[in-house]
Amino acid sequence: MNETTRSTYALTVALLLGPALGHAADSAPSPIAQSGSTTTSTAALAKSILPQALTPAKADDYKDPDLWARIRSGYAIPDIDNALVAKHVQWYASRPDYLARTSGRASLYLYHVVQELEKRGMPTELALLPVIESAFNPQALSNADAAGIWQFVPGTGRDFNLQQNMFKDERRGVLASTDAALTYLQRLYTMFGDWQLALAAYNWGEGNVQRAIQKNRALGKPTDYESLCELMPAETRNYVPKLQAVKNIIANPAQYGVALPTIDNSPYFVAVDKTSDIDLAVAAQLAEMSVDEFKALNPQFKKPVITGESTKILLPKENAEKFNLNLAQWGRALSSWTTHKITSARESIASLAAKLGTTPEVIRQANNIPPQMRLKAGSTILVPKTTATAGNDIAESIVENASMALEADRGDARRAHKLSGAQRIKASAAHAVAELKSRVSRGNKPAVSAHGRKRR
Repeated sequence: MNETTRSTYALTVALLLGPALGHAADSAPSPIAQSGSTTTSTAALAKSILPQALTPAKADDYKDPDLWARIRSGYAIPDIDNALVAKHVQWYASRPDYLARTSGRASLYLYHVVQELEKRGMPTELALLPVIESAFNPQALSNADAAGIWQFVPGTGRDFNLQQNMFKDERRGVLASTDAALTYLQRLYTMFGDWQLALAAYNWGEGNVQRAIQKNRALGKPTDYESLCELMPAETRNYVPKLQAVKNIIANPAQYGVALPTIDNSPYFVAVDKTSDIDLAVAAQLAEMSVDEFKALNPQFKKPVITGESTKILLPKENAEKFNLNLAQWGRALSSWTTHKITSARESIASLAAKLGTTPEVIRQANNIPPQMRLKAGSTILVPKTTATAGNDIAESIVENASMALEADRGDARRAHKLSGAQRIKASAAHAVAELKSRVSRGNKPAVSAHGRKRR
């Protein structure tokens, strides 16, 4: 891809901050199965039984400049051809704008996903699974609290060592979540010996698929994917056909009247080590990127400060070079935030702000605290640094264990009764605006249907 085309794709990062529109985001994304089976396996064992044709490949083996062609060359899951596939092919093919938006989002992450699949010797059409799960939107959030492009629910995320704390949620980060998703898919393939059943289990849960197999076996019926479909909930029955539909379109876009945007067959980003806490806005400034562009590659960070010595940030190669050059010349504090633990219910946000020389609004915004809510004792929050704390990074123990609890500020509520009608209307409007901003800053998007997947 030439630089002009690459820049065009860079502009699509703003779409990542919007809702995942359309079919995949409205009906497909939902939580990954909670691991409930007594069967255990490792990624190594999964890899050892992958088909011989799918031996790990080197990136040098692929010279085609188009990443879509590289994906096509690694297709290895048996095709299905039925009415559901035809239905979903028609849906996607009739929505070129939706495919363009999804491709724009995917252009940031897809090379990394494909490369990781090839390293593990896995079918490359699995790189298209986030189209079904999240429309490649790392901010996608289901009504079962599944998050990220691979849609991990909190429990399964923890099972696969995805950190979830006050400062970051690795379910949204491309490196950690992709590693976890592929490890989980390998485990499911090891368990069932069939990619279609593995995909059904990814959507429905391995325990449910195992029970369906046992039921058919007891009745003397076949236990392949299509023979089990009638036992699956509607979402799972549609799940593999949706992936097949996308796979068909990518395989031969001209046949379906689709013009795929070119995605360059080269890395979009590199990982940069950081050695101390750094404000998210400062990191973006050093990389000469907008905050929105920076967040698109680093959506796991939830606060204005990025903590931890071992934490990596992702940047386009040219921006990584600028980051390192500007960092060497910075000469100022990298972080302006520290933490404070509320020790008494009497400690209000207003009194804390006065003590720190800031405003209540700054503290509320940094911690997503809505108006007319107060902090419970024991809560840990972000506050601006003072001279006394200027040189201190936030301790790893605080990062891992910090929590925040809120309750209604009844004092504010009583005072509200004394307001005039106009004042109450103004206060209500301010509360609504603040709550909306809070939701946006947390990355909340319109919830996508999880149908029956809460059972897992």
